[in-house]
Amino acid sequence: MMMRSAGGRLLCRGRTLLLVASSRFSLLPPPPPPPPPPFQHQSFYSLPHVSSPFTSLPLRFLSSSSSAAPMNKVSADDKLRKVVQSEIDCAESDNAQQDQVVFPANFPFEIVDNPGEQTITLKRSDIAGETILVEVHSPNAYDDEDEDVDDDDKEQSENDDNSDQFTISLTVTVVKGDGPRLEFSCTLSPDQISIDTMLIKDPAAASASASTSDDQQILYEGPEFSDLDENLQKAFYTYLEDRGIKSSLTNFLQEYMSDKENREYLTWLKSMKEFVEK
Repeated sequence: MMMRSAGGRLLCRGRTLLLVASSRFSLLPPPPPPPPPPFQHQSFYSLPHVSSPFTSLPLRFLSSSSSAAPMNKVSADDKLRKVVQSEIDCAESDNAQQDQVVFPANFPFEIVDNPGEQTITLKRSDIAGETILVEVHSPNAYDDEDEDVDDDDKEQSENDDNSDQFTISLTVTVVKGDGPRLEFSCTLSPDQISIDTMLIKDPAAASASASTSDDQQILYEGPEFSDLDENLQKAFYTYLEDRGIKSSLTNFLQEYMSDKENREYLTWLKSMKEFVEK
């Protein structure tokens, strides 16, 4: 069926709607773009997973720490064990190379040497019912500095053999039964023996004074030894010499105490090794 268009042209009916629609839509402006969807708030826990190098950091840290700790412990223990064993080998070698301590002739004391203790005790009990106890400490190196010594003398002293530059502390106790006892604090040096302090101790009086009250009595211990009359000081030196306390003991005691220190050190190292290896 034919019909006339607005412009006077004849169009087929079947195409009329298409042409008219085509003309109408061609004259209209293009539709605006659709608006963006409204923002929807999402909680922190609903956010999508974002790959990050820090995401797995705690897990990696925990796993590495838990696995590395035993390895580090084993490594540290093994290293300590090896170092201790090396020290043991050196100490045993040094002890084997040292000469055996030789006791002086007519040595009048019995030596009480308990392993693990820093001191030894010389004991003598054959002098008219007296008992002589001498507590001997390890040798101490000393620096014999004197402000009045010239520089030349100091240089000469430094060039000398320093093996004799030591002192040994002694506590000498003279016991007579259960009564009072005489106690000396002495210092042995290579050349002499010196009395530092001297006092009389009465165990019974000390015990009674300690149990009286809170206001304990302080017992009188006598004057300073250096304040005593010179003749009295000399008499006390002779008193100790008669009981075997003399400067001739110095070299022997130095060798013996040095040997004891080496033995105690070796025992200490072995105990340390046994503990680490458990």
